[in-house]
Amino acid sequence: MRCPKCSGLDDKVIDSRGSREGSTIRRRRECLKCAHRFTTYEEIEHAGLMVVKRDGRREEFNKEKLLGSLKAACAKRPVPAAEIEALAVSIADRVTDQFDSEVPSQAVGELVMARLRELDKVAYVRFASIYRRFEETEDFLDAVKHLEAKRDTATFPLPGI
Repeated sequence: MRCPKCSGLDDKVIDSRGSREGSTIRRRRECLKCAHRFTTYEEIEHAGLMVVKRDGRREEFNKEKLLGSLKAACAKRPVPAAEIEALAVSIADRVTDQFDSEVPSQAVGELVMARLRELDKVAYVRFASIYRRFEETEDFLDAVKHLEAKRDTATFPLPGI
């Protein structure tokens, strides 16, 4: 690691702690050149998982893109940022546990909608409006009507979810 103060390359690890979920490791470091202490966070990288889009294109699964979508859906809503980040980690972990090399974008989208529905109903409708490509006001009204139902009949569980 490069020291943020002096740019020295030699440091020693003073303390290491894993997160509760086990997905990140916090390390407290001390630069051997200037004795400045700093913290780094290491995260397990799930390399190689590809998302298969509706049109057949493939792109690498990106947790940051997922987090951005969740933040956009929850914008100006009373949902703490930590809860949004925890949701992104939870969804990413579930997707990488269930799928080895490729995951259909529909599986990710349905999982996100199910979790957002539990978290915040307005965020759910916002995400669904983009995911399901709402074009008319009736589409929004249908989504709200399904929220009132005990089980969203328009959301069918996909195999493997």
